[in-house]
Amino acid sequence: MPEYHQQEKNNFLYPCTRYYGKVKPENLVFHSNLQEFAQKVGYIAGLETGGKLSLEEAYEQISKLWQQLQYSKQELGVGVEFK
Repeated sequence: MPEYHQQEKNNFLYPCTRYYGKVKPENLVFHSNLQEFAQKVGYIAGLETGGKLSLEEAYEQISKLWQQLQYSKQELGVGVEFK
C-alpha cells in the first residue's frame, strides 16, 4: 500500500484533534491518553453492538480502560495546581 494511502487510513482510524488547553507536557500526554481512551471505547461499543462482545465483557473492558485513564491523570498530576 502506498504510504499516502496508509497515512489516510491511519488518519481515519486514529483521528487526532488539536489540543486547546494550557500547553504543558503532562496536559499533552493526558490529552493523547484521553483520545486513545475514546477511540478504544468506540471500538468496544461497536463490537458489543455487533454481537462480538457480551455486555458484561464490554463493561469490564471499558472499566479497565477508565481505571488506566484515572491512573494516568493521577500520575501526571493533571488538574493539580501547586501553590
